[in-house]
Amino acid sequence: MTVIVTQHGETRLESLLVTGGETPRPLILIFPTVMNRAALEQGFAEKLAALGYAALICDLYGDGRVGLPREECFGLMQTLRADRSFLQQRLLALLDTAHALPLADTGRVAAIGFCFGGLAALDLARSGAELRGVASFHGLFDPLPDSGAGPIPAKIIAFHGWDDALAPPDSVIALAAELTARQADWQLHAYGGTVHGFMNPASAAPGIQHNPRAARRAWTALEDFLAECFA
Repeated sequence: MTVIVTQHGETRLESLLVTGGETPRPLILIFPTVMNRAALEQGFAEKLAALGYAALICDLYGDGRVGLPREECFGLMQTLRADRSFLQQRLLALLDTAHALPLADTGRVAAIGFCFGGLAALDLARSGAELRGVASFHGLFDPLPDSGAGPIPAKIIAFHGWDDALAPPDSVIALAAELTARQADWQLHAYGGTVHGFMNPASAAPGIQHNPRAARRAWTALEDFLAECFA
């Protein structure tokens, strides 16, 4: 695991690169939950490395703000959610850093995200960035104030718990309409009896619960999706 530094304005971002070899390979950016870089994302990065990919666990808050109390992390997340244009610029800075990595096949880059990171992954796709694909796991579907009108080049897949109170059915339908209007190649996997945080084994709170069956189905579908994106 290697620390990769990005400078975005006055903020120093320290992302972690996980790879299974020394030759260029498809690269996947991982955008974390509200808690920022954590063991959850490291576990997913290691699974991706075992499949032959390189994975960059992105630092969204910067300046060493990792491992903070949940309340403080929520404040940092809300600051970014309040300025989606700024968030997109941060995501694009991380993408530029990814493109400069010697172990990255820069023609084959994708992004995945969990919870808040799912919103980040979708916002990177909304920017029109040249990505092969984007996957959102129990992500937030809030539209951008101005999401643009041009085509979205990245393929998009969203893994969603149908009973997720943070992304109710109306927001799911709105996302589908938005992606259709922007001519995206999109798909949605919705799991019944599943709430927010279903990919996270540590989730155990009202409305936030790990669901091993949904998690297994979603990860299997992700593997197929990435194989298609990078073919």
